[in-house]
Amino acid sequence: MNRSILGALAGIGAALTLTTASAEITFRHAVTGEALSFEYGKAGGDTAAFKTFKETGKNPYNTDKDMIEKGHSLYLSACSGCHGHEAEGKLGPGLADDYWTYPRGATDVGLFEILWGGAQGMMGPQSTNLNSDEMLQIMAWLRSVYKGDPSKAEWLK
Repeated sequence: MNRSILGALAGIGAALTLTTASAEITFRHAVTGEALSFEYGKAGGDTAAFKTFKETGKNPYNTDKDMIEKGHSLYLSACSGCHGHEAEGKLGPGLADDYWTYPRGATDVGLFEILWGGAQGMMGPQSTNLNSDEMLQIMAWLRSVYKGDPSKAEWLK
């Protein structure tokens, strides 16, 4: 085989390696940027939906009416004290509009990172209070009550 064909094949192999490597999502702490570890946290969240989410970065529950309803119930008990019953904001910021203290919260990955690892101020990590699947359910409910500009809703893209 001549060198140009070998070079082209090597380039294709490198491109395939890069494509595979870039498909992996690294979840990061909203404040420090350090990689989040899923080795700790509330048990029971390693579901098929969470595995899909870790691979795609898209919440599979965003259009699932049953999971959205479960997310609302979880939100009311875990989040409404600070963020209001309808995510309108209270002690913590509103979550139904298109303003995000951490702009990455406009993505499913970013919102999950904030929930799992916490943020500045009073927003502590929720990973010991909610498992990863419960967080996806809450996120789906939050997305269902969004009142902001659809062009800013990164999770819709």
